[in-house]
Amino acid sequence: MAEAGKCPECGSGRLYRDGLRYTGQGPVQRFLCRGCGYRFSDPDKPYKECQASSNRQLCAILQEAKKLSTTAETKTAGETEKTQQGTILDYAWKLKKRGLSEYTIKNRTSKLGKLQQLGADLLNPDSVETIFATETWTPSNKQMAVSAYANFAKTLGITWTPIKVRYQPRQPFIPTEGELDQLIAGCGKRTGTFLQTLKDTGARAGEVCNLKWIDMNDQNNTISINNAEKGSNNRTVKVSPKTIAMVKALPKKYGDHIFNPRLARTMLGNFIQQRTRIAEKLQNPRIRQIHFHTFRHWKATMEYHRTRDILHVKHMLGHKRLENTEIYTHLIEFENNDYHVAHAKTLEEEDKLIESGFEFVRHDQCNQIAIYRKRK
Repeated sequence: MAEAGKCPECGSGRLYRDGLRYTGQGPVQRFLCRGCGYRFSDPDKPYKECQASSNRQLCAILQEAKKLSTTAETKTAGETEKTQQGTILDYAWKLKKRGLSEYTIKNRTSKLGKLQQLGADLLNPDSVETIFATETWTPSNKQMAVSAYANFAKTLGITWTPIKVRYQPRQPFIPTEGELDQLIAGCGKRTGTFLQTLKDTGARAGEVCNLKWIDMNDQNNTISINNAEKGSNNRTVKVSPKTIAMVKALPKKYGDHIFNPRLARTMLGNFIQQRTRIAEKLQNPRIRQIHFHTFRHWKATMEYHRTRDILHVKHMLGHKRLENTEIYTHLIEFENNDYHVAHAKTLEEEDKLIESGFEFVRHDQCNQIAIYRKRK
């Protein structure tokens, strides 16, 4: 922890050392605020931090790539490694100009860098295939590396037919709604609200971090996702009154944003700690397997089970391709028909049950009641 100083963003004194930034005047100590996730340099040697990316190294890569994209390089025997590195940077800059997310760029350049470290000549597909054939890879890592190099070759006009990888992706873990609710209830106010929003909208964590107060409509209980990630469509999602009430109860401390848009990494650390504590307290190891994206998988699966409408689920998730949505049609075989059953005698009671996620079963004419159910 830093000996002195406070975060210029929130005033917290919970500062941790976060490496050095090298400048023309020498190294500058950087700090990370554990209160709000803000990164800044030593106040005695301030500098303007790049706000465009949550990944500091990627920002530097893209800046260097921008310079290289305007400079012609000549490949000689003694400059092979330097040329390859320049090619990776040039490739990263091309992806940036084409609008790909920085997370995607980072993953692809990381895989290409790994191939280069293993001795592959990225400009020679034969050399790359030799590395794939001789090195030990897990099926998932090999699949991602092949995909990254295939895109690299296509982008730079290199002729290459991707090799086949026998890889069957694991099915996502789908918890019960009760386990999600236990996790939400056990977390702090802001983290719990964040998780409840994930559960009700099926949005990605980054999309929820970028929500603004103007995106929430408490008159018709909807939340609009206007900063969709990974090339998805923007959309408006119906949510429960509970979610709207929890969001409205949060203090407006981040201006136009509901949550701190830079909070994803810090919140993840806090979330993991709280998740571990709750799993130990309830003696339920399944809770340890829940992460931010689990809420999206759960929401999609349950919405398809409830509606049997794949196009509705596709719209809710913001997918552009139906193939990405179809995975949720067979994630769970609902063999154990355990339900919560509720009865309604008035229209108001029926409205409340529907808002709580219950589905209509039938009318009991003898007792003049409507029977609803919701899976446990």
